[in-house]
Amino acid sequence: QVQPVESGGGLVQAGGSLRLSCAASGRTFSNYAMGWFRQAPEKEREFVAAITWSDGNTYYADSMKGRFTISRDAAKNTVHLQMNSLKPEDTAVYHCAVSRFGGGSGLRLPEKYDYWGQGTQVTVSS
Repeated sequence: QVQPVESGGGLVQAGGSLRLSCAASGRTFSNYAMGWFRQAPEKEREFVAAITWSDGNTYYADSMKGRFTISRDAAKNTVHLQMNSLKPEDTAVYHCAVSRFGGGSGLRLPEKYDYWGQGTQVTVSS
C-alpha cells in the first residue's frame, strides 16, 4: 500500500501563488510516477501535471503550462506543485496520485493511477 498525503492548500487571491506537496508513504516502486488532478464542483476530474520518478520527465495540461510547475524530492519521496498566477477557475480539490507503472501521455489519464490521496482544497478569490 502507498498512501499519498497532500498539504499546502488554502485560500489565495487571484494572481497569488500556492505550493502543494504530496508525500507518498509506505511501499514505493522502481518505475512509478506521481501526478496531480483536480476536481471542481460539477466538473470532471481534470489532469494537472505529472512527473516520472526515474528520469524526472514532466507532463502538464495545456491550461496549466507556464503557470504550474511540478517537481520531485527523491530523498523524501515527495512531489511538489508550484502554482503561480492563480485564477478563480483554479478553485478545486487537488488530489495527488501514484502510478506504479506509467509514462508518456498515459499519465494524463486518472485510470493509470493506483493510489490516491484525500485531496487538499485550493480556493482562489477574485
